[in-house]
Amino acid sequence: MHMQLSKEEEDALDGKYGDALAVAYRILFAIGNAMDADRLVPVRWAHISGVNYNTIGDAGLAFLERISKDALANNVKAKVMSTLNPMGYDPVKGYDDDRFVEKQERIRKAYEAMGIIGSYTCIPYEVFPIPARGEHVSFAESNAAIYANSMLGLVTNKESALSALASALTGKTPYSGLRVEEARTARTMIDVKHDIKDEVDAALLGYFAGKVNEQCISFRFSSVHDKGSSSSIGVDGRARINAKALCSALGTSGSAGMFIITETATAYSTDDGTKHRIEYTTRDAIMVKDELSDEDDGDAIVFGSPQLGLNELGMLASMLKGKRFKKRCLLFCARCVYEEAKRIGYMDAIERAGAEVYSDCCSCLTPLISRDEVDSVITNSVKAAYYLKNWNRVGVCLKSMRAIVGDECYDV
Repeated sequence: MHMQLSKEEEDALDGKYGDALAVAYRILFAIGNAMDADRLVPVRWAHISGVNYNTIGDAGLAFLERISKDALANNVKAKVMSTLNPMGYDPVKGYDDDRFVEKQERIRKAYEAMGIIGSYTCIPYEVFPIPARGEHVSFAESNAAIYANSMLGLVTNKESALSALASALTGKTPYSGLRVEEARTARTMIDVKHDIKDEVDAALLGYFAGKVNEQCISFRFSSVHDKGSSSSIGVDGRARINAKALCSALGTSGSAGMFIITETATAYSTDDGTKHRIEYTTRDAIMVKDELSDEDDGDAIVFGSPQLGLNELGMLASMLKGKRFKKRCLLFCARCVYEEAKRIGYMDAIERAGAEVYSDCCSCLTPLISRDEVDSVITNSVKAAYYLKNWNRVGVCLKSMRAIVGDECYDV
């Protein structure tokens, strides 16, 4: 099947409006044909990854600068609201590797020259107004894509940095994958028989579920729990922390782009093989934790993958009143969230407790955490645990935020 394009889309694809727009349409056209899309549909918002120099390297930088230069020459700007994922460092605090900083700044300038907002956050859903339910967006950050689909009722695939950039410049995306209603039905249900007490429990469940490798996963919170246990995954209060943790871990371990919560297992007990039911038990949770958490302690504490939102900062500030961290603590949040938390007063308790707060970056693929300085870290994030182990090559101790504060602080 070949996608049907309008005359304007064909002209753009053929280079009539410059190379930047032609490349963007070629990306979307290739993806659409590969995924049997019949057309392009408009999006309201694009969120772009591939911002950290450690992620895209010199080849990605060269591509971005070429596209940005052509876009500037042909007066091409982002057609819809477009935002950026975190960089590799905090430009206000600086970093002592001049080469890294120079390359990172060139990436930043290339994106911003195309009219893309320098948000540098992996939680855009906590920073910007949310479109109406059912609207199409193009989110490349996996936790944001899964959160948008699962918690906010938006519609997106787990986009790549290239496809999200193409959507930013065109305002469009192929009608395929999770954009098609039939794909947003789960074929596999995970019957959760392990109690979800905190964000680490939620993330371990997400990491387990991601390995099923389905586009859409269904969760049923078993009747062994309290009647309201399914509300432990939500958009408000403590439930939001759990939802973010689940979404980020689900996106880390596999291809899933969304989940739904179901109340009944009946539909997943068919004999024709089209639907499947998998139990998730305490034994499974322990096995996943053992895979990711290989240390009993750590030299430093890391919070913020995904970046902490205002709600989490408020909870942490409350826990830290009258306390101080025993060891170095690195905390990552969006700059606008930091400024609001500072205004409210949350940051007083957090910074008095000794936390180093970094903005515009996060703990994933950051050069700020090095094996030269630490052998292992303590974190409440499964996503951070995965990247810190596999990219930074440091050991990891997984604990909830509350447990970290309880174990790693002293009273002042």
